Amino acid sequence: MTSYIVIALFGLGIGFGRLFREKKKTRKNVDLAVTWSVYLLLFLLGISVGINKEIINNFSLIGYKALWLTLGAVLGSVLLAKVVYQLFFKTHNQK
Repeated sequence: MTSYIVIALFGLGIGFGRLFREKKKTRKNVDLAVTWSVYLLLFLLGISVGINKEIINNFSLIGYKALWLTLGAVLGSVLLAKVVYQLFFKTHNQK
């Protein structure tokens, strides 16, 4: 049930985005709200990790795996973003 709510909210957001895409002030405010929402989610995730005694007690074991997983995710995201930019957003006149 939760996945349907997530998909519905995502679809609703796309619809609203299409309605407001020409309004620069609205886009700027949405970008700011998204940025602060991500900060809040990271903060709440940190609280969740800090509360969990099992994670804290095994942090040294989890840490190296998490580091490699994080580096791999970041590297993969950057590479894929570059490919998507090259394919869909870069004009032929840009170098």
